Amino acid sequence: MSYKKSSPDFVLIVLTLSLLAIGLIMVYSASAVWAEYKFGDSFYFAKRQLLFAGAGVMAMFFLMNVEYWIWRSWSKVILLVCFALLILVLVPGVGTVRNGSRSWIGVGAFSIQPSEFMKLAMIVFLAKYLSERQKYITSFKKGLVPTLSLVFLAFGLIMLQPDLGTGTVMVGTCIVMIFISGAQIKHFAGFAFVGLIGFAGLILSAPYRMNRITSYLDPWSDPLGTGFQIIQSMYAIGPGGLFGLGLGESRQKFFYLPEPQNDFIFAILAEELGFIGGSIVLLLFTLLLWRGIRVALGAPDLYGSFLAVGIISMVAIQVMINVGVVTGLMPVTGITLPFLSYGGSSLTLVLAAIGILLNVSRYSRY
Repeated sequence: MSYKKSSPDFVLIVLTLSLLAIGLIMVYSASAVWAEYKFGDSFYFAKRQLLFAGAGVMAMFFLMNVEYWIWRSWSKVILLVCFALLILVLVPGVGTVRNGSRSWIGVGAFSIQPSEFMKLAMIVFLAKYLSERQKYITSFKKGLVPTLSLVFLAFGLIMLQPDLGTGTVMVGTCIVMIFISGAQIKHFAGFAFVGLIGFAGLILSAPYRMNRITSYLDPWSDPLGTGFQIIQSMYAIGPGGLFGLGLGESRQKFFYLPEPQNDFIFAILAEELGFIGGSIVLLLFTLLLWRGIRVALGAPDLYGSFLAVGIISMVAIQVMINVGVVTGLMPVTGITLPFLSYGGSSLTLVLAAIGILLNVSRYSRY
């Protein structure tokens, strides 16, 4: 392919690095007490996050210079490798169990989470599939059924771990991509009905998921059990007020909010930096979404457009779910906040995905 190449989207780079810098500061602030107690080193989580961030930034700048259409030819291989990893992680002795989920594969002193990589693999593959078969997407049998069958096969493997949060983000991202490709709303309505029944079945099949729903509706019905996290999150956000208690001055990180550097890091941020700090972070995410949409609209081909839409949708859906959970608007589920939450696989993957998005921006006409 031969498209006119220009500089990457500078604003997108600045937004990404700004969020990453805030994340590094907040991971240290949120985890210092717990890290000192458990490991005798207040910088334990911060140092590891800095290492992940460094690897992720290198991946971002490397992929920014790799022509995005290369992924089109490798999309099937990448998808098959990720399917193999999803199966491998379920094998006892290979997959590592954390918090009741067999979602990690140990690699030396670190571990990878295959379900995180499946999100990007599915985006890369669907971008190719939808761009080549867009004329069939309005057909229920030839377009929608094969596409969603593949998506729900991956979702099924992720649920065997189980990891409802990551699976939900992957499915949501794929549905956005399929919808903007031209799928008919009436077809989605039928699948939505079946999906709601299936989702209800998943919740009812596992008591802990049902408990999360009841604790979401009334966390005070079990304040020391299923409602504990959301109550402690509210205790963090409330006292933060307009300007916060000050960076490093959180009270909830003193063993009240469990592992505050992970899924509930936004609660600590709101406690320390207040409504203003939280709003600035959400504004940065909103601007990131805007730049991503801009890149998608200006992409020189359908593949680039679908790729950009998938990547920015993945980030946006994760932000909405994470912030929704932390503020009590959604039931508790294990979803990290992109760029901010502690975690190797999630951080390196989202930075790598932004690198691909930046390469698309080098060819976008806007």
